[in-house]
Amino acid sequence: MKKELHPKYNDQARLECSCGNTTWVVGSTKDSLSVEICSSCHPFWSGEQKIVDTEGRVERMMRRYNLNNS
Repeated sequence: MKKELHPKYNDQARLECSCGNTTWVVGSTKDSLSVEICSSCHPFWSGEQKIVDTEGRVERMMRRYNLNNS
């Protein structure tokens, strides 16, 4: 391998989930990494369904198809 060509490998990089519940120590060329979803907050593993809706699409669909649960 050529010297000074490859990035420095950090074997104690910190990987953190956006939910804040889970952190790991992994090997990476970066000092810290972030993921959006992990096994603690994934709907398949946690049993909870989270809908991320920033534009009101779910409400618009509920109105359009008259799917109100009330």
